[in-house]
Amino acid sequence: MNGSSTQTSFPAMKPRNSESPAARHRVMLPSGRTIEVLRFEQQATSEELHVCPTCARDLVQPRDWSQAGRGSWRVMLECPNCAWQEEAVVETEALERFDEALDAGTDLLRADLARLTQANMEEDVERFVRALRDGHIWPIDF
Repeated sequence: MNGSSTQTSFPAMKPRNSESPAARHRVMLPSGRTIEVLRFEQQATSEELHVCPTCARDLVQPRDWSQAGRGSWRVMLECPNCAWQEEAVVETEALERFDEALDAGTDLLRADLARLTQANMEEDVERFVRALRDGHIWPIDF
């Protein structure tokens, strides 16, 4: 993963209000070092992983991913529109929603491809018929 990227938790984990207490957890790293982690309630947000926080386009794609722990994944996200990149740690549920959004985007691309293929084929057939009708194609052409 790109060393120059930042690591965040996505969707944003913030207290619902300033009085909302954070849960404190001690986590032992593989190196043996122990760190204290603050976990806030997940803020209700319309932000989803497939929407770029920089340009607001729904084009964000995963570049790499690995399991980060029980029920969470480390994902390298990238927006092909503005070149934004970020490494995020997300819960499985957020990743499943991201996967559904990616599937929906793939379905739209397939439908567009089918329409373009159909339109191109119709145009090719019309051009061929015109060439036949106007005498521009001879048996020797085949």
